[in-house]
Parts: sequence; C-alpha cells; structure tokens
Amino acid sequence: MGYTRDRILAKCTEAFNDKKTFYKQPFINYRGKTEDTDEYYTEVIAEFLCNNISAYIGGMPVITRQYSYKTTSHDGKVHNPNSGRDEENIAKRMYGHQYSCVGEMLDYQTPLNSNDSDHAGKIDLLAYDGKTLRILELKKPDSDETMLRCVLEAFTYWKTVDKPKLLSDFNLPADTVVKACPFVFKDGKQYKEMEKPRPHLKRLMDLLYSKPYYISGTDNYIVTED
Repeated sequence: MGYTRDRILAKCTEAFNDKKTFYKQPFINYRGKTEDTDEYYTEVIAEFLCNNISAYIGGMPVITRQYSYKTTSHDGKVHNPNSGRDEENIAKRMYGHQYSCVGEMLDYQTPLNSNDSDHAGKIDLLAYDGKTLRILELKKPDSDETMLRCVLEAFTYWKTVDKPKLLSDFNLPADTVVKACPFVFKDGKQYKEMEKPRPHLKRLMDLLYSKPYYISGTDNYIVTED
C-alpha cells in the first residue's frame, strides 16, 4: 500500500500532538516513495520537522530521574547471546572499550525514567572522549529501522535526560558538551540511506546537531565518521 504526500503530512500533523513519542510512530519507518510526488516518505517527514523545528525542539519535557543514571550492576557480561537482544549485547561488548571518534564507552542501557510508569526508554550507549559525552542510538547490523527513526530517537533521549544530573552521576565536568548521535553499522540500511540524496534529512540532522557514527567489524569493532 502506498501513500500520497498529503497523507504522510496528515500523519505527521496528528502525531505532532505528542512530540516525545513522535519517533515511535510506525510511519517513521516507512520505506519507499509517495505515490503522487515520488519523494521518499522519510524526506517528506524530515521536511515537515524542519518547517516546525522550534515547536518540535520545545515540545519535549525533561524527566529528572529519582535515582542515579549510573547503574552499578552493569558489568558488560553477555549472559545469553541467543536471547534476541542483539543491540543490547553489542552494547555490552563495546562497554568499557575506547573507540576513535567517540571515546570510552561509559555505560549501556542507561535508564531515563524517573519511575516505573514513565516508559521513557534507555540510552543504548554513553561515550565520553574527554570533552563531549555522546548519547549513542545503536542499531544492529540488520536493523530495518530508518535513519530518520534513529536520529529522532537519539534526539528525544537527549531532550528527555536531565543533562546536569547525568554529568554529575558519571562524575563528568559540568561544562561537558552532550550530543545525540546515530550509531549504526556500515553497510546497514541506515548507512546506505545516507549514500543517497537525502537533503531534508541531512538538514534536519544539522538543525538537531546530530552527527552519525558508523561501526564496522563483528567482534573487534571499529568506529568511523564515514
């Protein structure tokens, strides 16, 4: 089933009422092009967000977690590699290691909720290079999610987290820059999207200060900027 440009825009307008859950909407992961204008669905959505960027950025509340963002029980051990939790297991394998471009992986599955009813999600990985703390939204190599979904999810977590408390809980300087970044595998679908013309998505990423990083390898991971 295909959709027209106006139908995609109508979905955007409806979902825009709750900006913190916008990234979760099924149409964010639509692939293909509009029936009438031959535009990528994700480009229509990205253009909508660019045109409403102030309302989007200002429409998400910060959640201050009651407990520490740092979970002392995190040890990086992959207890069941066949559990189906591929992204979490990749994050655990990267935990504690140093990577070019992003620095040391300080934590994985960092909780954002203040209580059990928030359903605010978890940050896949936190990386620190001595100056910048990066909120990394990880996608497994065979993920079907769009780069747009990855960008919006990372940014939503960036807006949701209480950044001064996050820095304090990890004993980082108060003036540390915090950024939100897609963290996807080279040659995955998200990477291949970025090799094609995506002017609205790239403009949206610029407006959200979102810079992607790419992973290659299976166990000895390598992180690059392109």
